[in-house]
Amino acid sequence: MAESSFSSSNQHLRIGTKDDRSSSFQKISEEDEYEVTSPTDRTFQTANTTAGTSSAGDNLFGGNAFSEGRSEAIRFNRSPFGDPSGDGYEDQDYTDLPEGDRPTGGLDQGFPNNYALGRRTSVSAESLNPTSAGADSWVPPYHPKSDEQISRLKVAVSNNFLFSHLDDDQFKTVLDALVEKPIPAKDIKVISQGDAGDYFYIVENGHFDVYIHPSGSVQPGADGMGSKVGSIGPGGSFGELALMYNAPRAATIVSVDPKSTLWALDRITFRRILMDSAFQRRRMYEAFLEEVPLLSSLKPYERAKIADALDAIKYPSGSTIIEEGDPGDAFYLLESGEADAFKSGVEGPVKSYRRGDFFGELALLDDKPRAASIVSKTDVKVARLGRDGFKRLLGPVEEIMRRTDYESNLTPSAA
Repeated sequence: MAESSFSSSNQHLRIGTKDDRSSSFQKISEEDEYEVTSPTDRTFQTANTTAGTSSAGDNLFGGNAFSEGRSEAIRFNRSPFGDPSGDGYEDQDYTDLPEGDRPTGGLDQGFPNNYALGRRTSVSAESLNPTSAGADSWVPPYHPKSDEQISRLKVAVSNNFLFSHLDDDQFKTVLDALVEKPIPAKDIKVISQGDAGDYFYIVENGHFDVYIHPSGSVQPGADGMGSKVGSIGPGGSFGELALMYNAPRAATIVSVDPKSTLWALDRITFRRILMDSAFQRRRMYEAFLEEVPLLSSLKPYERAKIADALDAIKYPSGSTIIEEGDPGDAFYLLESGEADAFKSGVEGPVKSYRRGDFFGELALLDDKPRAASIVSKTDVKVARLGRDGFKRLLGPVEEIMRRTDYESNLTPSAA
């Protein structure tokens, strides 16, 4: 049956009719299929085992580790890639052993001697080091989109927590890299549990059911997908775990509606933008925390914990971030933009804040009301840490105060 292809830069992303559960389900094959397969795969190129044609270096693995014919006494190499003329070979007669006790591999199967046929399948991916110079040479993909597509896409990703901490440039890079994937029917497998993953998906419209099989992969039969454990609707996302941890797909995702729309982000862009930005974000927050008088005495690992617990929040110009007289429950770091502090009875701002400044840190010490109102002068982005999160990570604030003379560093401008 002919296969219908998605319009995508990945020519191997398609809807097929083959399915592991039943013929009523279609499946999207999202992975590239032209890569070298595992030696245990039946499509793997086998070595030439014809008598008289094998010599050192003739096979795929280098060195003549394969026998040219079947014999009663078989020569096995302790190292499957060694030199047959060396000491690594030994003559052993394994024909009297039960089949299950014989060394794995098989000279008549085209595998290296002692090849572990029963080993578990592994998943590997590129190594990304945010601090390496090679990261600067990476060029993100760009897929042109109409104004209408961009508008729809912004709505779809606006409430997705994975993108909440991205700055404007990073967010634009993600939008440019996303590819629209129409799902034209129901009962289509978008991803299958146990498969390798190349894409992260955002749901624009439609609904998708989530199935998990206890075996860790889809099995043959009517119940091969396992039990339904949930559903994903517009604005939701899936597929990030396989990309973040280089692990097989943790669930099977099946379309529910007759027509749905997904946006796909490739693995490289996902890891470069989302994971690298998290690294840079932590470094920035740790530097900020070193300048906060209350927190400057903390050990580096303690500041790293707080950095990971900060929440990024955006406010448009003219927004009241904290209100004078309200109970204090958090402190804020100003990531971008400008803000002013106002006190009742005082004309004009009493203090101005710019990138890297902080306010509201007194809320970590006591329950006194806010001493001033903080109003955004421009569009701003702040990092917020609540009192509960702080105490949960580091214990009571009083213990921290015993390590340092905080009162000597206390500024009257703190809100």
